[in-house]
Amino acid sequence: MSTVNKHKISKRRLKAIFGGSIGNLVEWYDWYAYSAFALYFSAAFFPENNSTAQLLNTAAIFAVGFLMRPLGGYVFGTIADKYGRKKSMTLSVLLMSFGSLLIAFTPTYHQIGLFAPAVLLIARLLQGLSVGGEYGVSATYLTEMATPDRRGFYSSFQYVTLIGGQLIALGVQLLLQRVLLSDAEILAWGWRIPFVIGAVLAVVALYLRRHLDETRAFQLQQKQVNNSESSIKLLLEHPKAVLTVVGLTLGGTLAFYTYSTYMQKFLVNTVHLSREESTLISFLSLFIFACLQPVFGLLSDRIGRKPLLLGFGILGVLCTVPLLTLLQETQDVWQAFWLLLTALMIVSGYTSINAVVKAELFPAQVRALGVGLPYALTVAIFGGSAEYVALWFKHIGHESYYYWYITACIFCSLLVYTFMKDTKATSKLNDDPHG
Repeated sequence: MSTVNKHKISKRRLKAIFGGSIGNLVEWYDWYAYSAFALYFSAAFFPENNSTAQLLNTAAIFAVGFLMRPLGGYVFGTIADKYGRKKSMTLSVLLMSFGSLLIAFTPTYHQIGLFAPAVLLIARLLQGLSVGGEYGVSATYLTEMATPDRRGFYSSFQYVTLIGGQLIALGVQLLLQRVLLSDAEILAWGWRIPFVIGAVLAVVALYLRRHLDETRAFQLQQKQVNNSESSIKLLLEHPKAVLTVVGLTLGGTLAFYTYSTYMQKFLVNTVHLSREESTLISFLSLFIFACLQPVFGLLSDRIGRKPLLLGFGILGVLCTVPLLTLLQETQDVWQAFWLLLTALMIVSGYTSINAVVKAELFPAQVRALGVGLPYALTVAIFGGSAEYVALWFKHIGHESYYYWYITACIFCSLLVYTFMKDTKATSKLNDDPHG
């Protein structure tokens, strides 16, 4: 192959990875805006005098939204495996933007009564469907577009943009809190702004995704696959890979959602920091966390995936209870920041490479569904319920039980990491055609 052709292929690959990542960022911004602003809009939809009760209600809808993720993983994974990764990603971002618009313009409980939380629920169900499909398809797309020696590095940008979506949501919150609006104005109506922004950003993501290249792995496997064959039947031909996805996701997803989406509420509701302080700590720690993902991804390309997973599993089991106990008892803002950052650095051993590990377990004809569906089921049960379980333990007066619950889940994943093969060496992606 000539140098010119290699340059064109490299440029096309980088453009595809950039476009896929930016679309992923917009999707996750829309998803996380709900969690970031729940502290402000919970009272608008659930008229309770107890702030923990209000947060329990919004956390319950957050969890219910996760229940749609397995359906999204199935629907969009099937579309991606049968009709193309590009088409599936374009449809998912459209659905996410519609859900954001619904939240932005839903009247409050005082205006329309029980219809308000009902519409909020519908919006989250649509967003859950969308983001359930987004993970598996974008993980598949990024790994298939990457060069074999840089799969860990390029696929790590999925979590960079996933975290980036949350950072933008927190950045919008900081801007509203510190510059544009008073606390009372955000509580009254300002919480709607981030959802309008999300819907507008979706138009940008839609444009980028419409101009993406399809992966060569999908194009060539299409010539060999009968599209009338059941997707679930194909998936069930890989039971060990499916169970591996469930096992390696279990502890990682619970830890990630604890230290990202739930942590802002934990800092306000348990540590008793102000909303502004908790937002700032979350923003700074997540920014550094996002920057670490490519570093860990690149490291996995050199030493393998398994050492990073084992590192997360061992440190997660040993350090979760001490870290959260110290965080609960601290009264210093910067001590809280360093404790949270330490926890996120440990979780990086999972988040940076989980996409590539899962993609490496499945052949091209069932890869998007294989990555997306078992992952979405596990996240729906453990990640989606993280906030609700944590708040419930606090509500009954035994908050520390939640710390042990996380530890037990990470231990289960550690067992999987210990006995699984290193997917870098056994990657099904090596069976794909490249060019």
